[in-house]
Amino acid sequence: MSSREHPYAGGAGARYLMMGSALFLTVFGLVMIYSASSITAAVREGSSYHYLLRQAAAIVVSVPLAWWLSRFDYRLLRDRAMMVWGWGVGLLVLTLVIGAVRGGARRWIPLGVFNLQPSELAKIACVLLVASFAVDWMRGRCTQNQLLVRSLAATAIPGALIILQPDLGTTVTLAVAVAFVLLLAGIDWKWVTTSVGFGALLVVIMVLIEPYRMKRILAFSDPWADPLGKGYQTIQAMLAFGTGGIEGVGLGLSRQKFFYLPEAHTDFVLAIIGEEAGLIGTLMVLAGFVIFVWAGMRIAVGAKDPFGKLVSGALTAMIGFQAFLNMAAVTGVIPVTGKPLPFVSYGGSSILVTMICLGLLLSVSQYGALAPRAVAVRKRREGPPRESDDERWRDGRARPSGAERRRTAHRRA
Repeated sequence: MSSREHPYAGGAGARYLMMGSALFLTVFGLVMIYSASSITAAVREGSSYHYLLRQAAAIVVSVPLAWWLSRFDYRLLRDRAMMVWGWGVGLLVLTLVIGAVRGGARRWIPLGVFNLQPSELAKIACVLLVASFAVDWMRGRCTQNQLLVRSLAATAIPGALIILQPDLGTTVTLAVAVAFVLLLAGIDWKWVTTSVGFGALLVVIMVLIEPYRMKRILAFSDPWADPLGKGYQTIQAMLAFGTGGIEGVGLGLSRQKFFYLPEAHTDFVLAIIGEEAGLIGTLMVLAGFVIFVWAGMRIAVGAKDPFGKLVSGALTAMIGFQAFLNMAAVTGVIPVTGKPLPFVSYGGSSILVTMICLGLLLSVSQYGALAPRAVAVRKRREGPPRESDDERWRDGRARPSGAERRRTAHRRA
């Protein structure tokens, strides 16, 4: 079916711009992962291609999944949202039992090629479930209080399990994604401000009860107070951006990747981009995310199905918010959050979940514009047979079928 016969939600331009920006960020990220990790990989793993190959393997697995999801009718997920959410919660519980411990946190389930981080999958599951609740409220099937209680339960259970890992950054991202679902659904703003205040208070409490989080806050306020401790990573990132200048020192010529900047190929890959590609390369990455978010919001606005509108809007906001957290942390605008840069940073779970989001967004683009017609057809087929307005005469009498009209004409002849 041609694009004229099958319009895309948000237009074909938004769909192709989204795919183009995702392709650019993924390929550019793969190049920068190799550049940032080659020295570390050669020393620690015996091959400078170690992290490049693992990231490439994760992409090979993730891209076909994104393609399949783009061809999958996302509307079928609405009735299965609770099941998907249950799987997500189950994986979070399993992580606390058998998960691998790295850096004092138990967040990953080893899968050989890469380590799965179930908390990333739980964010998508919560978006789907809360979006299904919100659609019920929009259609008058539940009250606003019932919507809030259900949404709180759907968010608090996985949120508590993620905090136990511990992972405050993912918990905040999860809460923001759910908040966007409710905002797009049109919930009363007084509940939004109340939730933001409560969430901010919870974050303050979580920071105060964990000494390492408090040290991050202090290092953010004055990284030079502890230049060889908590402020070290921020200072090295600043040096990388300062060295890169406008045009950068050239691809592969970073100095910070020689064990000066920790996590150079994961959370702080943007600093290596700033050093090697300069301000120009950094702005290209920023432009890629701006285009992606614009295209995602166009798809959300163009979707006629409320479930698709909420899901696409929330997933787009979630990716954009996580990109903002990473770039702001690397540039020293906010404290270090430990969140990877979507599409660009090294990490199997990160690229897998980002590609799942991409596939769902493209699915909304594919089917969102046709949702009302498809739903109407389904209702006519599922409901009791009844005559439509076109099948009745203006005076209310039943309109004869074509065969009956032909027999009447034959008798008159």
